[in-house]
Amino acid sequence: MRHLVAHRKLGRTSSHRKSLLRNLCTSFVLNESLVTTLPKAKELRPMAERAITLGRRAYTARQAGSEESALHSTRLLAAFFFSGNAGSDSKQHDSNKERTAGVAAVKKVTGELAERFVDRPGGYTRIYKLGPRKGDGAEMALIEFVEEKSKKSDKDKTKDKEKTKTKAKTEKNKKK
Repeated sequence: MRHLVAHRKLGRTSSHRKSLLRNLCTSFVLNESLVTTLPKAKELRPMAERAITLGRRAYTARQAGSEESALHSTRLLAAFFFSGNAGSDSKQHDSNKERTAGVAAVKKVTGELAERFVDRPGGYTRIYKLGPRKGDGAEMALIEFVEEKSKKSDKDKTKDKEKTKTKAKTEKNKKK
């Protein structure tokens, strides 16, 4: 019996495992879907769910005008993502350069994703099993965010508008 044994080791040391999961979580948030092995996806799910919950908390606090609470939640959220190169030999900050992946992920979670899942009480992700990998037979999985019905209908509407625009352009080209 595995009493008090909570997580998978994934064949790595604790620091390597923590770094791996942070990188996976950063990539997952930025791309909104990720193909990885099934054990990694199952370990990533609670981490991503907690990150979205903290992002929602920061978003609602900001909407309510409580900047202190929003800042606290945002700082807690930042621990879930890759922090970037902040060592002594990293370059000076240049405001014109692109943000690191971790900063972009925090911004996306506290903005777009928090707004999308503001009314959802949990269960922001789903895992699909994809079958064994060809090389080593590892069980693969796709982890992605659950789409809201209202967002899906908005996307469908924009796709329909794009289709009608392209049809109109092709008709104009045919007439010429």
